[in-house]
Amino acid sequence: MNSTSPIGLIAGTGFYSLANLVGAKVETVETPFGTASVTRGTWFDLPVVFLTRHGAGHSVPPHLVNYRANVWALKQLGCEDVFAINVTGGIDLDLTPGSMVCLSDFLDFTKNRIPTFFDGTGAEGVVHVDVLEAYHPELRAELLKAANEINQPLRDGGVYVCFEGPRFESPAEIRMAAMLGGSVAGMTGVPEVTLAVEAKLRYAAISLVVNPAAGLSAEPITIEDVNRVLAESSAAVLQIVERVIQNRKAA
Repeated sequence: MNSTSPIGLIAGTGFYSLANLVGAKVETVETPFGTASVTRGTWFDLPVVFLTRHGAGHSVPPHLVNYRANVWALKQLGCEDVFAINVTGGIDLDLTPGSMVCLSDFLDFTKNRIPTFFDGTGAEGVVHVDVLEAYHPELRAELLKAANEINQPLRDGGVYVCFEGPRFESPAEIRMAAMLGGSVAGMTGVPEVTLAVEAKLRYAAISLVVNPAAGLSAEPITIEDVNRVLAESSAAVLQIVERVIQNRKAA
């Protein structure tokens, strides 16, 4: 970890700005894979680059997010470490709305996304990356330590199951994901995590559970319920991230 490198933060639904950023300035970054909009500022005097996946006001659906441009923009701006927040449905019945998980693995059920920076035509040729520890163990340890220090429950380990969206999953899809060991269901975690590995960025993510996944509750999933839980729980996630940055400042 280079102490002068900006810390990358990526977030999705419900996280469209960071009040904690001092001197926040929105910038458009041109990358070989398109443009990305980022907000740069400082947090505890450390440089931070914040990126909201869905754009201002949630204008970009999950299947149309330019994941390659987003990840490359963080790389281009000098980030080495990236912390991400995903808003998800709970597959594991023990994960009730408001629960948080420090992710450790993923399942990819997306269909139409460009999943790699490498198409075989560049100087590097065909590239196969190892994703055994796609969620970087040192960054995961930072998140877990920070959560423990401020008494915020954060589960150590969980499998993120990524579906294409923007529709919610079917009950049968959730049953399948549960049989395969899935913990939470979302629409944005992949290929973001694997692109970070390709870009040689250290990456870790917190999953915030906002509803039981499809078929696990008698009630239908509504965006109103999602927003209600977000309003109640988003501060807890940001407190963990804040503690991580505070710890880095003190180091």
